[in-house]
Amino acid sequence: MIDAHIHADTRPYEDFEKMVIAGVNTAIACAHDPLRMTTADVVLDHFHRLMNNDTKRAAANGLKLYLALGIHPRSISTDFERILDELPGILQEESVVAIGEIGLETTSEKEIDIFKMQLQLAEDLKERVVVHTPRNNKSEVTQTTKSIILENIDPSRVIIDHVDFNIVEELIDHDFMLGLTVQPQKMTPQDAINLLEEYGCKKFILDSDISSSPSDPLSVPKTVHRMRLNGFKEKDIQRVSQENAISFFNINP
Repeated sequence: MIDAHIHADTRPYEDFEKMVIAGVNTAIACAHDPLRMTTADVVLDHFHRLMNNDTKRAAANGLKLYLALGIHPRSISTDFERILDELPGILQEESVVAIGEIGLETTSEKEIDIFKMQLQLAEDLKERVVVHTPRNNKSEVTQTTKSIILENIDPSRVIIDHVDFNIVEELIDHDFMLGLTVQPQKMTPQDAINLLEEYGCKKFILDSDISSSPSDPLSVPKTVHRMRLNGFKEKDIQRVSQENAISFFNINP
């Protein structure tokens, strides 16, 4: 299995062992806001830790870690231009497979401007993008997020994450890949199954978003287990727990 969205820097070494024992052999770790991201140096040090520390911590437990790096809407520094200047070089690193997670939290003017800049960079470089959707005002923010994406990048290179029943209708008819975050306070395994039963498995990828919030490093295998108990076909289970992620991120798990 592949866990398509985690925050490896917030999790203990032992969580990676648990994931591998349960059958998760690959994960995508996304940049976020673990500190007060006051300057570009802090953000770039965050990237450095993911590239040079957390990939090794995961590998020591048999977990292959790929990265999505970018300016999270909650980690906009005053000198964010430096990060944008550095990103093309960072994206050349073998472990970095996308810009992310990026997006909108409050739809402020600065958030929108930086989101557009990163989407345009991804379009120019033909890179993939992991897009955040917030807990608060989710439907309204997602409508703005969707419009900006469609204006700035080929939607087939975008995964919109933390999708639930509140926003799936807004997104399902477009070429986005859609992330289902099975995490306490966001979505239970049964919630994910209900959504997959209604909308099918073609466009969805499972993830845990394990972070400093209440999290479960085993949420992807638990959801897969529950899918089997609910009679899902094995090909559909493989699609949402591995194949869609391999195809979207173009990775070798």
